[in-house]
Amino acid sequence: MTTRVSTFSLRLPISLKAAVERMAEAEGTSMNQFFVMAAAEKLAAIQTAETYFAAFRGRGDLNQALAFLSRPGGEPPRPEDEIDR
Repeated sequence: MTTRVSTFSLRLPISLKAAVERMAEAEGTSMNQFFVMAAAEKLAAIQTAETYFAAFRGRGDLNQALAFLSRPGGEPPRPEDEIDR
């Protein structure tokens, strides 16, 4: 089986290209193969997240969520948890 391929010119910051070259060499692969695998992994992660969250779409209850968020109890934020304004 032959996979059809396409050539794609890519502009990279020099520091990123150098890092990819080092990583690809450490893995014993080419930069091209590194980018192919990186793109495939990114697509798989996005598609997996979309599938996961699609299963829950429309099942939420806004009133229940608001009640949960405004319930009494718990402890106040610690000083390091607060956002400076």
